[in-house]
Amino acid sequence: MELRHLRCFIAVAEELHFARAAARLHIEQSPLSRIIKELEYRLGVQLFERTTRRTRLTWAGKILLEEARRVLAVVDQAKASVKSAAAGYRGRIRVALSDGIPQARLAALLAQCREEEPEVEICLSEVTFSEQVRGLNDDLFDIGLAQSDEVGEGLVAEPVWFDPLVVAVPARHPLLSYRRVPLDEVVRYPLVLCDPQVCEGFWQQLQRVLGAVDTRLTIADRVPTLDLMMALVAAGYGLGFSSLARINELNNPHVVARPLDGCATMLTTYLVRREGEPAEQLARFIGRVSPAEGQALLPDHASQQEIA
Repeated sequence: MELRHLRCFIAVAEELHFARAAARLHIEQSPLSRIIKELEYRLGVQLFERTTRRTRLTWAGKILLEEARRVLAVVDQAKASVKSAAAGYRGRIRVALSDGIPQARLAALLAQCREEEPEVEICLSEVTFSEQVRGLNDDLFDIGLAQSDEVGEGLVAEPVWFDPLVVAVPARHPLLSYRRVPLDEVVRYPLVLCDPQVCEGFWQQLQRVLGAVDTRLTIADRVPTLDLMMALVAAGYGLGFSSLARINELNNPHVVARPLDGCATMLTTYLVRREGEPAEQLARFIGRVSPAEGQALLPDHASQQEIA
C-alpha cells in the first residue's frame, strides 16, 4: 500500500463521488477507479458500496478512512519537522483549533509567542473537535483550543476565554427594535445554525441555551462556517448565533449583533491537553493562553460596552 493509494481513497471517501474525487485529485476517473480496486484487492475487503445512483463507505471503508487520515497526518508532521529544523527552529508546538477562535485573540497569542520564543515554531491545524481529541490522544497535537470540555479520559480541558453569545440579526429586521432580544422572540423566526458535526463544541453550548425554550425551532439551514452563516443572515434567510468577537471580525454591514435579554450567556473556549506535567516549552505556551490565577476570563471592556 502506497501513500498515493491512501490519498486517492480519502478523496473518494470524502466526496462519495468518483468524478468529483478525480477532479479534486486532478486525474482522470478511470485510473482513480483502478487505484481503488487495487487497494481493495490488496486489503482483501470491499471499501465502497457502489450503485448507479450512489457511492457509500462500507464499515471497513469507514475504519480505513480514520486510519488513512492518521497515517497522512503523521507523514505531513514528519515533513514539517524536517523543514522546521532546516529553517532554524529549535522546537515546535502543534496546536489544533476547533469551533472557530476569534482572530484577534489568536493573533495576539501568536505575536506573544514570536516575541518571547522566536525559535519555537507554532504549527496550527484547523480540525473538528472529534479530530482534535483523537489527535491529542494519538500525539498528533500538543494543545487544542475548542468550545467543549467533553474530552474523555487521558485529557484535561481548562476554561481560558469567555466571549458573549449574541444573536446575528439582518439589518432592518423587526427584532432590531429590541436592545436586548428575548429568546422567545428569536425562536419565532427561522434560524441559520452551525453544522453540529463541524462546530461540535459551539453546538453543545448553544443547545443549552436553546433547550430553555418550548417552541419548536424552524431551521432554515445548517452551515459549516460562520462566513456562510453571516451571508445567509444578511440575505434574510434567518437569524444566527455567534460570539460577539467573531461577528465584529467579519464586520458585515448587513448584520447586527444583539445580546439576549435576561440571558448573559458566555461562550467558553477551553485549552485541551494530555494529562500530566507538560514539558517546559509547552508549559510556557499554556501560560500565555491561560489567564493568571484570580484574573477574569471575560472579554475586554470595550467589547462588553458594544452590546450594552
